[in-house]
Amino acid sequence: MVQEAGVTIDMTDIASVTLNGDKTVASIGAGASWLDVYLYLDGLGVAVAGGRNAAVGVGGLTLGGGISYFAPREGWACDNVVNFEIVLASGAIVNANATARPDLWRALKGGSNNFGIVTRFDLQTFPQGGLWGGALSQSIDSSDEVFEAFANIASAPEYDPYASLVTGLTFNSTNQQWVISHLATYTKPVADPPVFEELLAIEPQLSNTLGFTNLSTLTNEPGLPVPLNALFYTATYGVSATLLAKILDISNETFYSINPQVPGGILWSLAFEPLPKQVTGFGPLKGGNSLGTTPADGNGVVLLLSAFWPSTSANAFVQQTAQTVMQKANEAARDMGMLHKFVYLNYANQAQNPILSYGRENVASLKAAAMKYDPRGVFQRQVPGGFKLPV
Repeated sequence: MVQEAGVTIDMTDIASVTLNGDKTVASIGAGASWLDVYLYLDGLGVAVAGGRNAAVGVGGLTLGGGISYFAPREGWACDNVVNFEIVLASGAIVNANATARPDLWRALKGGSNNFGIVTRFDLQTFPQGGLWGGALSQSIDSSDEVFEAFANIASAPEYDPYASLVTGLTFNSTNQQWVISHLATYTKPVADPPVFEELLAIEPQLSNTLGFTNLSTLTNEPGLPVPLNALFYTATYGVSATLLAKILDISNETFYSINPQVPGGILWSLAFEPLPKQVTGFGPLKGGNSLGTTPADGNGVVLLLSAFWPSTSANAFVQQTAQTVMQKANEAARDMGMLHKFVYLNYANQAQNPILSYGRENVASLKAAAMKYDPRGVFQRQVPGGFKLPV
């Protein structure tokens, strides 16, 4: 597609999904969605570590690291790429893996779109049957109990490798109400697993769809009802119920104060996700990645602050409000000694610099790979989207 300022390359037709003969590697076109992948793999007895939303694309999630339901079992999604097929700035189509261009292979695991156009991801599979999961909603009045239960799950010295949890707190500025909702998943067909016992015991439950399911059904959630403007912001913290409560208080005070100033209102969300040290330990075992996370960081929590709103006239105001909330949340975490350096690229705001958070050595390796495989800086200077390597 040729536009006034350049060329847009539409990858959606490069969306094939195939398995090799012994079903150990799934080859996935870069234009595929995770729903395409799961619909193909469901029933074949294998899965891959991929996205938790059916509509998300394979390429972006994987190149940014990628959190999956299987992260405690398999690591980041990018850790499971055994080969990238990529078109370099020179036009050459090459493979990057453990034996061919291993520096590029490692750089692409978290380095985003800074090195070329990836056209195929070859992902390691693993045996997988049914699983148990769904959505659970609870009252905001139960927030203290929910935070305690969440912290107990996320801080476990031996995190249950089959457990995946996203705890979201949503504020609707139209009715000025908060609701707590969880996406709880157990990647074995075990109902009401003990890891979620404390969370499930909290009453009242406003809704509960937990049950036996498969990946394609679980991830195929309904989207937002109408096209909306959207914003993401993120940070990573140590695990503390007290800190989560402080972040809620900061957000509540801020959102109530700005509500009358936004035409059409805003839907705000705080989503907390465990980042156990088991996840970050897989990188070195699978050839390394560029993310800079290690088990030495300890168990953590990734926060995704998001906002959705209909009026473009409020864009700058919403951005500033989100920055204020994140600044105050990070200050609270810093005061408690719980602010981690890692900024998850796939959740990052344009005002953030996630690649810089990977650490000096990883940034240096990424720059070296970019200089080697894109010496003219095509993907640094002529591709406007995404996060570029720090200058």
